[in-house]
Amino acid sequence: MDFEAIRVDGFPIDAELIDAGNVGPDLAAAMHVYLATPRALVWRNPSPDWKLFVVLLPLASRLSLMANPIFSQLVRDWGHTIRFVGVDRDQCVHDFRSLLTDATLRKLVDALARWLHEAGPRESDGLPARAAEAATLDVLFAALGDAMLTILEARRDDWGRHLAREHRLEPGEPGSLFDRASRYPDFLAQLRHALRHELLDVATYGRVLRSIDLREAAAEQRAAALIEGTLEPVTLVKLGRTRAGRHLGCYNWLLTNPRHAAQRAHVLGRLPLFAQCFADTLIDASPRRRSGLVAAAEHDARSAFLPDIARESLRQAIDSGQDRWAIEALAAHFGVQHNVLRALWRHCPSALQAPPTWHLKQILLRLNELPERVWPRDDSGWLQLASRSVPAAAG
Repeated sequence: MDFEAIRVDGFPIDAELIDAGNVGPDLAAAMHVYLATPRALVWRNPSPDWKLFVVLLPLASRLSLMANPIFSQLVRDWGHTIRFVGVDRDQCVHDFRSLLTDATLRKLVDALARWLHEAGPRESDGLPARAAEAATLDVLFAALGDAMLTILEARRDDWGRHLAREHRLEPGEPGSLFDRASRYPDFLAQLRHALRHELLDVATYGRVLRSIDLREAAAEQRAAALIEGTLEPVTLVKLGRTRAGRHLGCYNWLLTNPRHAAQRAHVLGRLPLFAQCFADTLIDASPRRRSGLVAAAEHDARSAFLPDIARESLRQAIDSGQDRWAIEALAAHFGVQHNVLRALWRHCPSALQAPPTWHLKQILLRLNELPERVWPRDDSGWLQLASRSVPAAAG
C-alpha cells in the first residue's frame, strides 16, 4: 500500500503572505493553513479488493473551533464538502460520503490538527510527520470498517449502494468532483479583509488570486489523473465519444454491464442531456458474482436489489440497441409525447449540460407543452427555458 498527500505547489508570493509583519497575523496564519492542508489523501492498493482510495479535503481553516465539541455543526458543515472516492478491483467507482459519520469526522479533524501542527509555521510545503500520516490512515480505515466495507466476503453485497452516480472527473466543469468554490471560502474572506484594510494592495491581491487558480488547477489535475489511471480504459473511450464527458455515474453505468455498453453509449451519445438521469435510474446495484460466495447467498443478495418494473422496462429498451424502442420507453418514463424525445434525439442541446433528474423531467414537460417550431434555437434560449420550467411546473 502506498500513501500520498497531494498538496498545492509553492509560489514566490508565498514568502510575503506568511510573513506576519508584512500582512498581519491573521492572514499569515490563514496562508499557513492554505499551504499545509492537503488537497487529497491518496492510498494506492489499500487492500486486494481496492485499487485506490482518494479523499478530497476542503481547507482546514476552522480547526481551532471545530476541535471544540460546542461547534459540532461546523464539523458537519465542513464534512459535507469532503469527497471520498474508492475504485475497486473491478474498476468501479464508489462514493463513500455517506460513511463519514460525526464520529469519523471528529477523528479526522483531530488527525488534521496534528498534521498542521507538525507541519510548523515555517514549512510552507506542509510536510506532515509520520505519526500524523498514520493517524489519518487509521481514521479512514476505521470509517470503512464501520460501514461494512471490509475484505470479508460476506459483506461485499453492500458495495453496490455506494456506486458513484454523480460528479464529473473534469476539473472546472459544472458538477465536477473538484468543487473549488466550497474548498477555501474562509481564506478568500481573509484576503478580501486584508485588501479592505490595506494590508494588501490591488496588484498583490490579483497575484494571489492568479496563484490560487494555477495551483488549485494543478492539484486537481493530479488527483483526476490518479483516479482516471485506475479506471477501465475501453469504457473511458466509449464514454469519451458520447459528449457526456467523464461522468462517473455514466462510467459505472457502462462498466457494470459490458455486454450492453455499446448500446448504452450509443443512447448516451444521442442524449447527453440524460446523463445524470441514466446514472440515477439505471445503474444496476446488484452484486456481481465473486469467488468465495455460495450460490444461495448470491441469490438472496440479488433479491434485495430487484428494480421496479418501469425501471427494468426502460433498461431493457436501452440495452436492446433499437432506437425506436429506446425513444418510446424514455417518453413513457417521463410522461411526454414521443415527438419530444425524437426531436432531442436529432439535436440534443449542449447548453443544458446534464441537469438533475427532477429538473430534466420538468424541462421535458415544458417542451411537451410547446410546439417544436417554437423551441429555443440557441444556448441562451435553452438556458432560459430551463430556468423557467421549474417555476412553471411548481405553479
